[in-house]
Amino acid sequence: MSGDIYKPLIVQSDMTLLLETNNDSYESARDELSVFAEIVKSPEYVHTYKMTPISLWNAASAGVKSADILATLEKFSKYSVSETVIARLTQIINRYGKVRICREQKELFLETDDQFIMAQLCAEKSVFKFFIDTPQGNRVKINPIFRGHIKQALMNIQFPPEDLAGYANGEELVFDLNLNAFQPRDYQAAAVRAFRASGRGDHGVVVLPCGAGKTVVGIEVMAELKTETLILTTSITAARQWISELIHKTNINPDLIGEYSGEKKEIKPVTVSTYQIISAKNKAGEQKHFNLFSERNWGFIIYDEVHTLPAPVFRITAELQAKRRLGLTATLVREDGHEADVFALIGPKRHEMSWKVLEGQGWIAQAECFEIRVPLPDELKMPYAVASKRDKFRVAAENPDKLEVIQELVAKHEGAHILIIGVYLEQLKVIAEKFSAPIITGKTCNRDREDLYGRFKSGEISLLVVSKVANFAIDLPDANVAIEVSGNFGSRQEEAQRLGRILRPKVGENKAYFYTLVSRDTREEDFSMHRQLFLTEQGYPYKIIGEEEGND
Repeated sequence: MSGDIYKPLIVQSDMTLLLETNNDSYESARDELSVFAEIVKSPEYVHTYKMTPISLWNAASAGVKSADILATLEKFSKYSVSETVIARLTQIINRYGKVRICREQKELFLETDDQFIMAQLCAEKSVFKFFIDTPQGNRVKINPIFRGHIKQALMNIQFPPEDLAGYANGEELVFDLNLNAFQPRDYQAAAVRAFRASGRGDHGVVVLPCGAGKTVVGIEVMAELKTETLILTTSITAARQWISELIHKTNINPDLIGEYSGEKKEIKPVTVSTYQIISAKNKAGEQKHFNLFSERNWGFIIYDEVHTLPAPVFRITAELQAKRRLGLTATLVREDGHEADVFALIGPKRHEMSWKVLEGQGWIAQAECFEIRVPLPDELKMPYAVASKRDKFRVAAENPDKLEVIQELVAKHEGAHILIIGVYLEQLKVIAEKFSAPIITGKTCNRDREDLYGRFKSGEISLLVVSKVANFAIDLPDANVAIEVSGNFGSRQEEAQRLGRILRPKVGENKAYFYTLVSRDTREEDFSMHRQLFLTEQGYPYKIIGEEEGND
């Protein structure tokens, strides 16, 4: 069948999608594809997406049907979608919920409506070992202790289960929101409704842009559940921000809120802890703080920045499937391949809001992104040429000529609140000394960090140099310029989080500027392209500055 050359999409038989960016329908197609496909690469004119099992199952968990996806593909595709794609797509997405975990009184069962699926499960040793008895028809009893483990095993054989077994209520904690202090936004309320949806709710992930108030979503769910809650965060600073928000936005007695960290060991009806302390090991190599999960009768666990969840917390989470669980994040992207574990153990994506939609509504700042390509100085070209692959990246990242570009940007944005962000400490120390600016690294004590963040927010400090410790959950509402001088290789999540430092809405002109400095004609360019993928999918094009010189 002849194609419609004015449509922007080509659907390939390997489940990849090629989307032309200079087509009038590009933005509409991008937004619809992001519901069920992941962006793989984003060169200037054609972006490549991939329909993966995880992306399709996340869509299915939100109620998207294979017919809905096929309608989108037909709507934007130049050519008819092949029978191979239709069959594969339908097969994958229809596997979600074919196997269910259910509870009958105090017993847990794995069930399916298909006898052939049950036969497959019995033949899989990784699944069969969790069965207590032999199946009775299409139903088999399983040990509640292994509820999370069997979900992981089912994911591995591409039968993502729908968990309908319900949850333990936990100890009651009655409180209300302080609606005199704030009013929940419509999209936050929508996220809460999606998370708590009847029949499939109370476990899963809410995805909202940085600066959009994910903490508020967690607090609203807490207020509905009214149960003792454990909150896990990325740092002590983030933990204390949660505590501050709980005190400000609810009528919980502050004496009932505890901090469990490297500095305090309080266990109270609402306890806020960090992934670092939970993952810490004793001399025998044991996670000595895992007892926190059983110290109280928690009814609810919140995993902040769930895309950073470390392996030890995944392991203990497998044993906590009777607890209601909420993951909060700006991006489900993980560079370690553990997306399936997030899906299995925390839950599927329940709600997501486009960054650009919230920007258009004024809830986050309008951001412009730039990649500035800086030539490598002559004296570093030979050291770069003979370096190992890993060292090549560092030589390029620490390019001293970036300093001159930073000076120009700081001068250009005089009067702005500027963050200079990087990975390599020696590079950051040089920059801090050059601008007589304070610097925050992993070695900066929490008291000093909070003091510097406070002075930056008040306007006493207008330029702050920060290492990767500032990637997550730092509330700096007035920051409106970020200059990224070095990054963690090709981390998409880090790029998104760094842009997020400047996205909180501003008083007056609601605009922000994100600059990433890259050494031209080096490995840093390749990693930079990968880092930008998630933000490209969200509708943030990078304007390339300095590319003309590279073509001379």
